[in-house]
Amino acid sequence: MSMIEEPLYPIAVLIDELKNEDIQLRLNSIRRLSTIARALGEERTRKELIPFLSENNDDDDEVLLAMAEELGVFIPYVGGVEYANVLLPPLETLCTVEETCVRDKAVESLCRIGAQMREQDLVEYFIPLVKRLAAGEWFTARVSSCGLFHIAYPSAPEALKTELRAIYSQLCQDDMPMVRRSAATNLGKFAATVEAPHLKVDIMSMFDDLTQDDQDSVRLLAVEGCAALGKLLEPQDCVAHILPVIVNFSQDKSWRVRYMVANQLYELCEAVGPEPTRSELVPAYVRLLRDNEAEVRIAAAGKVTKFCRILNPELAIQHILPCVKELSTDSSQHVRSALASVIMGMAPVLGKDATIEQLLPIFLSLLKDEFPDVRLNIISKLDQVNQVIGIDLLSQSLLPAIVELAEDRHWRVRLAIIEYIPLLASQLGVGFFDDKLGALCMQWLKDKVYSIRDAAANNVKRLAEEFGPDWAMQHIVPQVLDMINNPHYLYRMTILHAISLLAPVMGSDITCSKLLPVVINASKDRVPNIKFNVAKVLQSLIPIVDQSVVEKTIRPCLVELSEDPDVDVRFFATQALESCNQVMMS
Repeated sequence: MSMIEEPLYPIAVLIDELKNEDIQLRLNSIRRLSTIARALGEERTRKELIPFLSENNDDDDEVLLAMAEELGVFIPYVGGVEYANVLLPPLETLCTVEETCVRDKAVESLCRIGAQMREQDLVEYFIPLVKRLAAGEWFTARVSSCGLFHIAYPSAPEALKTELRAIYSQLCQDDMPMVRRSAATNLGKFAATVEAPHLKVDIMSMFDDLTQDDQDSVRLLAVEGCAALGKLLEPQDCVAHILPVIVNFSQDKSWRVRYMVANQLYELCEAVGPEPTRSELVPAYVRLLRDNEAEVRIAAAGKVTKFCRILNPELAIQHILPCVKELSTDSSQHVRSALASVIMGMAPVLGKDATIEQLLPIFLSLLKDEFPDVRLNIISKLDQVNQVIGIDLLSQSLLPAIVELAEDRHWRVRLAIIEYIPLLASQLGVGFFDDKLGALCMQWLKDKVYSIRDAAANNVKRLAEEFGPDWAMQHIVPQVLDMINNPHYLYRMTILHAISLLAPVMGSDITCSKLLPVVINASKDRVPNIKFNVAKVLQSLIPIVDQSVVEKTIRPCLVELSEDPDVDVRFFATQALESCNQVMMS
C-alpha cells in the first residue's frame, strides 16, 4: 500500500499548495514542478499534472510567471520531444493573460519548445496554436501570437506558409496599437525565416504599413526593423526600400521616432552601405544633430565618432564639424556631456592637421565647461588625442587649461581636477607628469579647503600605485615629509594622513626607514589633535612593519601618548596599544 501511496503524495501536496491562500506556498509548489514530475513519472505527468496546470486559473501573476518559466524546460519530464505537444495547452492559456511579463515568458517558453519539436508535430499542433492566438478575440492573444511566427513558419507546407504571411499582414494592420507594436517588434525575426521572393513583396508591404502607422510607438519600433531588414535585403533593394524610410523617419513629427533613428543610426548606416550613407544620410544626420529636442541631440551626439568613421575626413570636416562646434556650446549639459564622451575619438578619424585646427579649440571649451561630467569625459579620453597630435602639442594646448582648473577659485572645480590626475598620469606617462603636474600635487596638500587636502593625500597614494614605490621615493615622499614642519597644525595633520595612505603602497622597509621616524617625531607636537592623529597613524602602521619595530619603536611612543594630559590623545593611544597587544597575541 505504501508503495502505491508514495507517488500520490507529491501531487496531493502540490494540489493542496496550489490552492492554498498563501502565495508563497503556491509559488514554492510551482517551482518544485520538475521534482514532482520526476516523482510522478512521464505518463502520469502527461495525463494528470499537465491537465491540472491547464485548468489552474491562479489569479496571481507571480505564480503564473513561475509556471510559464517552468513549462519551458519541461520536455524531458513528459517523455521527450515526441510528447512535447502536451505542454502547449497550458502555455496557450498563459499567452492570453493580461500581465505582459507572464505573456512574454509564455511566448519565450513556447519558442523554446517549438524549436525542439518534430516537423510533423509543429504542423499538427504548433501552427494551429499560432493561428488560434492570432485570431483571438482578446488583444493579448494576438500580441503573443506575433512572437511565434518565426518558429512556426519554416516547417509549414507551402499553402500554410502563404496563410501565415497573410495572417501576419493582418496583425500589422490590427485595430489595437499593442498588436501592431508586437508585430513591428517581431517583424525582423519573422522576416529572417521568409524566402527571398516573398521577403521583397509580402514583408516589405507589411513594413511599409508599419512605417506609416499613425501611432508613434509603432513607428519607432519600425525603426529597429529597418536595421534588421536591411541586413536581409540585397544592397540595391536596401537603398530602394529602407533608405527613404530612414530619411523620412529622421524628419518624423514625433521626437521619440527621431530619437530612435539617432540611436540606431550606425546600424542603419551599416544596413545601407557607405555610399548611400555619404550621399543620403549625412543631411539626415545633420538635421538630427540640430534637432529641437535635447534628447534627440544627445542620442545623435553620442554617435558622432562612429558616424564620422563611415565618412571620409573631408565630408566629416565639411558637414559634421560645424554641428559639433554648435553642440559644444549647447544649452543642455547632457548634450555637451554626450559629445565630450565621444569627441576625442574623432581625432584619429580627422587626422593631425584637422585635429589641431578644428578639434583642439572644442576640446578646450569643453574642458572649461561648468558641468563636471563634461570635463571628466574629455580628460578621461585624452590618450586618443595624444596618439594623433603627440604629447608636446597636447601639453602646450591642453595643459594650461588643466593648470587653470587646478587653481580655480571654486574648490569643487579643483577637487574634480585632483580626481582626474591619476588618470591623466597613467595616460600621459611619468616624464610628462614630473615636468608639468608634480608641483601642483604638492600645492594641493596645502590648500585652504579640507576636502582638497584630503583628496590630495589620496591622489599622492594613487600616483605611488601608478608609478611604483621607487618613483614615489624620488619624487613624492621627500616633498611630503618636508611639509610636516609647516607652522599650521591642519597642514601637519594632512601630512600624517598622507603618510598613513602611502605606507601600504611603499612597503615595510621604506615605511620603517623614512615614514615612521617622521610620525614618531610628530608625537612630540604641542597640539593635541596632531598627537591623537599620530596614535591613529601608528595603529594603521602596525600590520605593515615587523613585530620587532612595533615593540622597539611604536609601543614606547604609544605608552608615552597614553599618559598624555589630553583625554582624546589618551583614548586613541590606548586604542592603538590594544591593537599592538592583539598583534602580539596572534
